[in-house]
Order: sequence, then structure tokens, then C-alpha cells
Amino acid sequence: MTQPDSLAVRLDVAGVLVDEAGALALGYFAKVASLAVEAKTGGQDVVSIADREVEQRVRQRVGAAFPDDGFLGEEYGFTPSTSGYVWVLDPIDGTSCFLHGIRNWCISLALMRDGKTVAGFIFDPTAGELFRAIAGRGATLNGETIRVDAGNDLRHGLVSVGANGRVPPRAVTGFIERLLAAGGMFVRHGSGALGLAHVACGRLAAYYEPHINAWDCLAGLCLIREAGGWTNDFEAGDLIAGGPVIGCAPQLRDEVLALIEATRLERTA
Repeated sequence: MTQPDSLAVRLDVAGVLVDEAGALALGYFAKVASLAVEAKTGGQDVVSIADREVEQRVRQRVGAAFPDDGFLGEEYGFTPSTSGYVWVLDPIDGTSCFLHGIRNWCISLALMRDGKTVAGFIFDPTAGELFRAIAGRGATLNGETIRVDAGNDLRHGLVSVGANGRVPPRAVTGFIERLLAAGGMFVRHGSGALGLAHVACGRLAAYYEPHINAWDCLAGLCLIREAGGWTNDFEAGDLIAGGPVIGCAPQLRDEVLALIEATRLERTA
């Protein structure tokens, strides 16, 4: 059984860890041209010493403070929990952008308890922006309350669309084609976590990606829900395998789902 104050203790540690991880990653970003890069599954799926060092630092600190907690990270996989808590980390979400000197990357850290996300932190060190959400307590950006844009629609807002080699290209291009035909416009962040965070603070109307990993999206989904938005129930799926992710202002839910369903039907026809 967890103690009544166990979440508060972990939230304090999480805030410190995200700040430290951001500083470490920013140091590597300053010398990005000299970093060794490895391909994982393809030319666009890459990893660097920065990703590995950031994850190792956070894992070590969590393991020392909460040895019974689980951990799921992009670079070193899954460690089961005996406490009910699992930390979920993408040490650098947007590695391709990072390695090309583009500032669209972040640290994404979520905390789960008994299978549900109870907190999310997304830190964009190059912009000096820390997004923070706690289930049932709202979402903030640098300490100020944020909300999704409840007055926007697809014809006036921007929709961020994620893509990767795990899904057929048409799963992405079909959705974009239908969005454009409906009078909307898309942007490509290069970081799913940042895209979700920008939905939460009202900069974007929606985010959609046909397949994403848990470490990329759990913190961002928590942010959107706590900022008054709607998301699909990603936690109900297989957290290790990943799945589709959708986050938007609530008034856009039906329209976004209709575009996704029309794209799916085209692919299965």
C-alpha cells in the first residue's frame, strides 16, 4: 500500500529531475555537431549519447529514491513495479530535430499509479517552458494555469500531425488530405510531446498520430485532460506496444474522429 503523501513526494522529485534532465540535454545540444549518432530501426529513428545519458541519470535517481517503483523509458525499456508507481520517460522527444539543431525537442516525464497517469511534466529547455499537470488539479505552464482553446474550430486552428515508419504513409497522408479538404491546416512538430503540450495551452487545436509510444505521449495526454481537453484512452491499450493518440479541444472531438475514421475506411476498402 502506498502512503497518503507518496504522490506528493514523487512530484517533488519529478520536478527536480525534469529540470536536471533539461540542463543535461541542453548542454549536449550546445555541442550537437560533435555527437555520435546511431540508427535504431531506420534513418529517421536515431539515438545519441544525449538520449542515453539523460535516461540513465533519471533512472538512477528514481531507483535510488524509490527502489520499488517501475520505469519505462525509450532507451532502456521496462522495469516492473512493486509499489504501484511507474515512471515513463522520453529523455529527448524529437531526437531528429535535436540532432539537426532544430529547437523542437523536449523532456517528457509521466508518473503512473495503478495503470493511470497521475502526473505529467514536459520541459522545453530551449524555450524555458515547463508544462506540468496533476490529475484532478489542473495544468500549468511555468506556474500559470493553462486551458485548451474551447472557441476554436478546424478551419481556424492548427492541427499537429505526427508520422513515423511504423505505419503506412497513407495513414498519415490520407488524414492530412481530408483535413485540408475540410478547410483545416496541419503542422509537423517533430516532437509528439510538444505537440500535445501546445494543444493543452491553446496554441494548437488538435494533435493526431496513428501510432505513438507511451513515453512520447502520456505526459501530454495528462496535460490536455487537465487543461479541459479530450483525449483517447491511450492507457487502456498496450503501453509497451503503443497505439494511436488523439488530443484536442472538446468541441473538435467528433470532427477529428470522423476524419480518422474516413481515412481508416479508405485503407481497409
